[in-house]
Amino acid sequence: MRFAIGDKASIFSGAQFTNRGSFAVGDHTTINEDCRLDNRGGLTIGSHVSISPQVCILTADHDPQDPQFRGRERAVRIEDYVFVGTRAMILPGVTLLRGAVVAAAAVVTHDVEPLSIVAGSPAREIRKRNPDLAYDVGYRRLFA
Repeated sequence: MRFAIGDKASIFSGAQFTNRGSFAVGDHTTINEDCRLDNRGGLTIGSHVSISPQVCILTADHDPQDPQFRGRERAVRIEDYVFVGTRAMILPGVTLLRGAVVAAAAVVTHDVEPLSIVAGSPAREIRKRNPDLAYDVGYRRLFA
């Protein structure tokens, strides 16, 4: 697949990718089952990141203002120590900065600042996270 996968990173069954290449994931990161990972525009995920089940990350869409409704691609970047909750959606061009938390079912349309906890649709900051982050989320499930 021409992916760059870090040490002790896990990608669980049911994860769907759009194409080969344009995907990198860091060390001690877990991508849970049934995630939709659109890597057409480039998808980079850092270290110590937890992506919950059924998360959708998009890097391509169509320009609704274009008379031809042309497709466009914009990379998504997820920095270290980010947590993305179940069924959240990350839209093209978004960066989740270090330590950000995305609540379950949130729709992220803009960059998320470091240590910000966001929720809702569209996602908005609800509080800040403790800055002392020093954990590993790399784990394996028995039957995943």
